[in-house]
Amino acid sequence: MRSRAVLRALALAGVLALPDGASAEEYLGREELLALAFPGLTPVPHTLWLSDALRERAQSEVGLTPSTLRVRYWQAGARTAWILEEIGKEQPITLGIVVDAGHITDLRVMAFRESRGWEIRHEFFTRQFAGVGLDESGRLDRPIDGITGATLSANATDRAARLALWLARQADTRAATR
Repeated sequence: MRSRAVLRALALAGVLALPDGASAEEYLGREELLALAFPGLTPVPHTLWLSDALRERAQSEVGLTPSTLRVRYWQAGARTAWILEEIGKEQPITLGIVVDAGHITDLRVMAFRESRGWEIRHEFFTRQFAGVGLDESGRLDRPIDGITGATLSANATDRAARLALWLARQADTRAATR
């Protein structure tokens, strides 16, 4: 009887009400990302619509199928900024990825919702992506060192980086036909 009262008190206090990793830690907002990506410029917002054919190409070229029907991005000149979500273990990780001339210039963890693996937000991990592009097989063109205990989060970051690079190629192709 007493343990039931303790459980009820804990649930009322919110301790048992939230699953692991349910609270998001937000590190960077959209406007902050855009200010970092485009200093002194106002980027133009665009939407890339992902048709079934484009989604199939993504799967065959980089081994990833975008889960959304459209992706919003911002562009100034050849530089694009993408805000993507990728699942770590169970929860989405929000990443801001800046691509210029086919290479990542900046990658930031904007929000993290998992209970483990938050170390990927640190610069010692994210700076490894600077200058990375895609090779002919749709993989990153150089290895990224993972973090012990954050393997799933590091893998999610790798997938988001590959997808952002691929999406930037599609946006470049689309811009050339406008």
